[in-house]
Amino acid sequence: MTVRIGVIGAGWIGQDHIRRLTHVITGAEVTAVTDLDAAHAAEVATGVGARALPTGQDVIAAPDVDAVLVTSWGPTHAEYVLATIAAGKPVFCEKPLATSAEDCLRIVEAETAYGRRLVQVGFMRRYDAGYRAMKQVIDAGEIGVPLMVHCAHRNPTVPASYTSAMAAQDTAVHEIDVLRWLLDDEIVSVQVVTPRRTSKRLEHLQDPQIMLFETANGVRIDLEVFVNCQYGYDIQCETVGESGLVRLPDPASPSVRSAGRADTAVVQDWRERFPAAFDAEFQEWTASVAAATAPTGPSAWDGYAAIGDATVQALESGRIVGVAMKDRPAFYAGGTAGGTAR
Repeated sequence: MTVRIGVIGAGWIGQDHIRRLTHVITGAEVTAVTDLDAAHAAEVATGVGARALPTGQDVIAAPDVDAVLVTSWGPTHAEYVLATIAAGKPVFCEKPLATSAEDCLRIVEAETAYGRRLVQVGFMRRYDAGYRAMKQVIDAGEIGVPLMVHCAHRNPTVPASYTSAMAAQDTAVHEIDVLRWLLDDEIVSVQVVTPRRTSKRLEHLQDPQIMLFETANGVRIDLEVFVNCQYGYDIQCETVGESGLVRLPDPASPSVRSAGRADTAVVQDWRERFPAAFDAEFQEWTASVAAATAPTGPSAWDGYAAIGDATVQALESGRIVGVAMKDRPAFYAGGTAGGTAR
């Protein structure tokens, strides 16, 4: 069966996923595309033999759309995911699932009421070979009980539309999700420390930020979010245990020795850093849609657990903020980390 997919949002990541669905993975066909820029949507759709439709609601309702991919602006995600659940169609939503915990809970409640899983969230790091190797080491007890985790999420630059709150809502959600998964643990408190601001930023932006998390099992996590680092897209993660440590490997890159220097290239964006992980998550999701089985990737509950409301509060207040989360419904049993309030 070829899964017919409608895409809502044809920006950078939307176009990259359309390319992936059309030319890289098997069993998928993009049949409908929409975007705020209608002319752009028409151009993208024509390039893959799809139709351009006026709105996201039109894509969801289209009879030639079996499943929906949401890659629109973050604040619109909840609207489209809820509409897709109401239509009874599987939906893959790029992170974040929504921009508030309240909207994430609305999605969780709607999916639970529907009675079967329809939602997968685009936390692709769980599909990255390096992170999967780290999890195998941790789960096997090779470094003993985890005590600390040191992380960094660095981007060369961000657009003017990026806000200080987005460091938590749109950037750190990746680390929050992958750390819950790596440690099989939940975050219970957060503090945000604001170092000297880089001069390579827009005036409205607090950059960098250092986020300090504590988990239910007492693991301490420090995460540097630096979205105007200038030099590249640099993702780092190191877990320190009682008897050893495991470090995320850097992407393979040749070392060049010339003119008295040894240099190794640094990747410049997420498309270079995680292409295989993106491919793997979409191949798995498409296969689950074709088989009419529940998606096996990150759930709506994981999307809710990763949302950065408490981190934004910690940034704005300068205080340590407790992370209060609802009890996980039995509907999501067997998911990542814990099962009760955190």
